[in-house]
Amino acid sequence: MAQHNELGKAGETLAAKYLEQKGYKILERNWQYNHKEIDLIAMHDNYLVVIEVKTRTTDGWEHPKEAITNGKIRYIVEATEAYINETDLENEVRFDVVTLIPNGNDWAIEHIEEAFHPTL
Repeated sequence: MAQHNELGKAGETLAAKYLEQKGYKILERNWQYNHKEIDLIAMHDNYLVVIEVKTRTTDGWEHPKEAITNGKIRYIVEATEAYINETDLENEVRFDVVTLIPNGNDWAIEHIEEAFHPTL
């Protein structure tokens, strides 16, 4: 596996643990619809929370949250609609982003609730 893929998987694992410690119940990891993937799907405070995880080795070029473009948002929303249709869930949906950047032997983790809203 390429090093950037390993970093991404490590970031997703850390993000899931971080969210579980905050009371989130992780329902899915790397849920796929066609060629679209949702990193994490969780329940929290009766919300269905769709979480995009962005892991970078540094924020020197761009902060990880800046990598979430309008195209990426459309992609996530389309996959979320498919998940809702498949599971028949009727909860309100919230879109969060978790960014992770290594900081020595630790990680700088930022959790952005309601990071974006679906556009029509």
